[in-house]
Amino acid sequence: MRKVKKTDEIRPEYKREDLGAGVRGKYLEDYNQGTNLVLLSPDVAKVFSSEKAVNEALRSLINLAEKSTGRTSRSTGSPKKRASR
Repeated sequence: MRKVKKTDEIRPEYKREDLGAGVRGKYLEDYNQGTNLVLLSPDVAKVFSSEKAVNEALRSLINLAEKSTGRTSRSTGSPKKRASR
């Protein structure tokens, strides 16, 4: 009876032929579909307990930024009189 060779052990050396044929661009389509994985810094990750919390905070920041960058009297092109001091 022959002994079965364990295949889950790490070999001391690998040859290129042992790894199989590489396929160029194998995951390109998946990459182009887009994934927005973001690595948070440890101090930021402590503040946000979940993905939902991060999204809510970012949405509120976007909302605030949109409100604060609205058109002003200067951007309309019509000059206003300055109030007397």
